[in-house]
Amino acid sequence: MPKNDDPTPEEWREILASFSYPEEVKKTKGRRGRREAKREYREGVRRHTKEWVREERRRDPIRPAGALVVVLLILGLGVGARLLWPSLLGEGHTGDRVTATASPSPGAQKEGPAAAPSNSSPSPSSSAAVDLSKPDHVAEEAVRLYLTRNPPEDGDHTASVLRAEPYMTPSLVENLAGHTDRGWLKLVSRGGVATVGAVKVKPAGTDLPVDTPVRVWRTTTAKVDVEGYEDYSETTVLHVELTNGDGDGWRVSRILGL
Repeated sequence: MPKNDDPTPEEWREILASFSYPEEVKKTKGRRGRREAKREYREGVRRHTKEWVREERRRDPIRPAGALVVVLLILGLGVGARLLWPSLLGEGHTGDRVTATASPSPGAQKEGPAAAPSNSSPSPSSSAAVDLSKPDHVAEEAVRLYLTRNPPEDGDHTASVLRAEPYMTPSLVENLAGHTDRGWLKLVSRGGVATVGAVKVKPAGTDLPVDTPVRVWRTTTAKVDVEGYEDYSETTVLHVELTNGDGDGWRVSRILGL
């Protein structure tokens, strides 16, 4: 049987007897008058106590224990939302993000600008569109493209190196791009633009190594027309080495006379 926690009549009498009353209540005349005065005093104390408690709660609306309960409740709701509804928090499945990164849309691939080649260290381009089967043809095209120059548009001499790049070995391209050409400096000083007319190619003389199946030397003679502060023409003679060590086509590997 549950225990009754309410005070007994004797306990109530002790509580009332221990209540402290002011002197004016104690001096009230008549037993009945004093009892009424005490009752009114107790009611006044209770009203004052309720008002004080109400005011304190208004000033401090939440207790530390209550604040702890609210914080734990908020954290619990956040964890539940993350586990049950990740899309509400802007979180997708990890695999979806990986797939989106690894497989960009075709539109994005088309719109992305192509990286411009660096003038300081040009990289070899594909030779699929050029004919590398005959060394004489390769020598002619390499010299024609390299000596055709337009400083206002090219900016520096590496532009002509890049034009001749398909007919040259990577090491020669890097060498030419890394060193200033005297012919270019002369052309710039005269405000000229150079175009190449005929290029004649013939076997090199006896002062150069003889031909082998993988290396030959050729002498090229190019007629260069210049338009600038004054128009003039000049003939440029170059000795070029061509190699075909890999069997995939001839390329100019060295140039003498620049």
